[in-house]
Amino acid sequence: MTFTDLNINTPLHNALNDLGFTTPTPIQAEAFNVVASGKDMVGIAQTGTGKTFAYMLPILKNLKFSTQENPRVLILVPTRELVVQVVDEIEKLSKYINNRVLGVYGGTNINTQKQAVAEGLDILVATPGRLYDLALSRVLQLKSIQKLVIDEVDVMLDLGFRHQLINIFDILPQRRQNIMFSATMTQDVDELINDFFKSPERVSIAVSGTPLENISQTRYIVPNFYTKVNLLVHLLNDTETFNKVLVFVAYKKMADRLFEKLDEIFHEELCVIHSNKTQNYRLRSIEQFRTGENRILIATDVMARGLDIDNVSHVINFDTPDYPENYMHRIGRTGRAERKGEALLFTTEKEQEAIENIEDLMQMEIPVLSIPDVVEISNELIEEERPHIKERNNPTKRLDKEAPGPAFHEKSEKNSKENLGGSYKFKIAAKYKKPKTRGDKNYNKRNKRK
Repeated sequence: MTFTDLNINTPLHNALNDLGFTTPTPIQAEAFNVVASGKDMVGIAQTGTGKTFAYMLPILKNLKFSTQENPRVLILVPTRELVVQVVDEIEKLSKYINNRVLGVYGGTNINTQKQAVAEGLDILVATPGRLYDLALSRVLQLKSIQKLVIDEVDVMLDLGFRHQLINIFDILPQRRQNIMFSATMTQDVDELINDFFKSPERVSIAVSGTPLENISQTRYIVPNFYTKVNLLVHLLNDTETFNKVLVFVAYKKMADRLFEKLDEIFHEELCVIHSNKTQNYRLRSIEQFRTGENRILIATDVMARGLDIDNVSHVINFDTPDYPENYMHRIGRTGRAERKGEALLFTTEKEQEAIENIEDLMQMEIPVLSIPDVVEISNELIEEERPHIKERNNPTKRLDKEAPGPAFHEKSEKNSKENLGGSYKFKIAAKYKKPKTRGDKNYNKRNKRK
């Protein structure tokens, strides 16, 4: 397939020719007609697969010339670096198209950006925080937005932008096309889709670029967290075989918990990255792992999905990801540049459905290995693994319906009240007698006569 087959217009065709592009990437080919149709769309594809062109080619094809001041296309990205990058890509595609593009982000003078917005624009690229600030200032009007694109949404949610996104959805027009791109699927991403998208069409290109033939895959069935730790320590003690190991965990709390356990044994060889760590800490951890100063790197899906590190000998999935595309991203960190790689997967019995989904996606079964006899099987459970007892609607808890409530007590005779109906006011009047002079207009006159 070529870009000609996508039926793009001449200005876009000329821009692509100038850039030297003739063949669309898989995500560009799959997403073009869906975005062009006006349907809501969720695209799952790795970083570097041409996602910006995947949504901008169909948008620019259908974006007619207009002199109105308010933007018609809104693109949200998580960082200022991505704002600059996306604006640059759009300007390249718009070389022969008359449109106005603006990028806004925090950390710079907002008044300068207000002036740029007031001059009028067609496409706005923004970080969520700065966009919301501009909208609240009333300088930026979002009533004309026809298409909303959220790029790198998994990073956005992991960085804590969920509430800002929801606030932005509230001030956007209800009738709009929603387009979302993510490199990984998470529970937060799935919830966002279910809450705000209308029957979106999913386009997944997660398998692309993952050379399964170069990666040897095996898995262990492990009962709990502490047994997983024992198995992982046993494997990592073989420093010659496991010489550069990337360990994936599901979420930040688990990353810190595992780091704490392994740090007791592999102190000088260990580092960790997740979004709660500072930028300098993350960069230092990645560089130490890249150079070989640290042999083991613990990472969450979002932070490690774009890592391009050579000679990773093993990817160890400490848990089984809920979404099969995430597993593909994880194991794709090894076996790069036609080298051989090893991928290990720790699974519990509860994760059997996730394993089946992964094997369906790859169209192959992952061989199961037995846990070595020297590995201790622990009975200790972490908080997430303990059974939660719910008292609500407890069928074993019988209640005495005749028994009074816990705070019930008989009222004293003094405080007990009797419904006296209409006679109540007469009893009160008899108890608290009013002076005869009150209301008697002639009382003083009669006294004077006397």
